[in-house]
Amino acid sequence: MPPRVRTPRHPKWPHRHLLEGRPSGSAREAFSLSPEELPVRSFQRGVLDLRPVTLTPGVSRHAEGSAQVEFGHTRVIVTCSVEERVPPHLMGKGTGWVTAEYGMLPRSTHTRSPREAAKGKQSGRTMEIQRLIGRSMRAAVNLSTLGPRTLTLDCDVIQADGGTRTASITGAYVALVMALRSLNSKGTLSRMPSLTPLAAVSVGVVKGEVRVDLDYEEDSAADVDLNLVATGDGRIVEVQGTAEHQLFDRKALDAMLDGGMAAIQQLTAAQAKVLG
Repeated sequence: MPPRVRTPRHPKWPHRHLLEGRPSGSAREAFSLSPEELPVRSFQRGVLDLRPVTLTPGVSRHAEGSAQVEFGHTRVIVTCSVEERVPPHLMGKGTGWVTAEYGMLPRSTHTRSPREAAKGKQSGRTMEIQRLIGRSMRAAVNLSTLGPRTLTLDCDVIQADGGTRTASITGAYVALVMALRSLNSKGTLSRMPSLTPLAAVSVGVVKGEVRVDLDYEEDSAADVDLNLVATGDGRIVEVQGTAEHQLFDRKALDAMLDGGMAAIQQLTAAQAKVLG
């Protein structure tokens, strides 16, 4: 049987306090839960609340664009590098390309993980995540306006506490915009390409409740795990949803999408604020 999911009365419950790092007002206003039933989450947040989010642009003096993104205790550094060449399948077509690489520092996790370079190959998880980041960034920009050049987003996790791929995507958009502005200011691009602001967030069902922005502990216990990439105006780029321990129905999916979309609106607003 699908898990019984408690859904919010107000799917667009405001979360402005999150980006300012203040605790939630009252989850009881959004959920039909008694005080003893309210979940205890990191940062004393409600079930639809993001962790405190910090976006710091310009953290690398060498890269054309860069940002550090923090979702609670998860921290990722993203750089965007520009090369005046394109993959073979785009040569002679006058269009550009955006791709991504992803990696985790050995002690970004509770115990040390050997570098993948030492193993001689990337894991399937790493390849899956960097392809997701690349697809997401290509959805953010019109490739035909880039000219014959490649922009590479390098996402390096320096501390992991769940949601590293979604944090990477959110920070990668900031780094991408900064790189494009750098090209434009130097005259390499005659005008700024058209951009579609987007971000990503994890959502899941934990103990029968839809929760937004899962930390490691919640992600490990989730019955359903979903990653949502979407634009600030509510269009979906990608949905990755998996029944980890229990099946889920359409009602649960809709509740997860509603919670995720509301969070992404806040994330794209935070991106716009730091980009000016």
